[in-house]
Amino acid sequence: MKVAVGCDHAGLELKKEVSKLLQKRGFEIDDVGTFGNDSVDYPDFASQVSRKVGSGEVRFGVLVCGTGLGMSIVANKYRGVRAAVCTSEFEARATRAHNDANVLCLGERVVGIGLGAAIAEAFFDTEFEGGRHQRRVQKISDAEDENAR
Repeated sequence: MKVAVGCDHAGLELKKEVSKLLQKRGFEIDDVGTFGNDSVDYPDFASQVSRKVGSGEVRFGVLVCGTGLGMSIVANKYRGVRAAVCTSEFEARATRAHNDANVLCLGERVVGIGLGAAIAEAFFDTEFEGGRHQRRVQKISDAEDENAR
């Protein structure tokens, strides 16, 4: 399975760690950058990953910035993307199981490298439960359709 990853300068180290972890687990990584410590604009990378997820080119995305918040705001502007900022393993499992989240947003300055990697593991270890949750996810898609410009 292919996962698109992206970050800004504040999320570089955690992006590298999560990418290594996913590669060890057999995922193919599509890294859209950034690749250095120079200041960059997070919306550029969030948009690239979100386009890939929204189009179905990849099944999942991971976005990392200082807090994860800016990345999630941008990602959720894209049709078909359900991005969630997670600061705990519980949140990662819950958003996959109940919301069928397909983009994990992390804040390197909030969770650090170790917890960030554990959160990513929890996210990718959890399947969507479907059932009553499918109806709710469908309502998210309906809201996208209603608000399309």
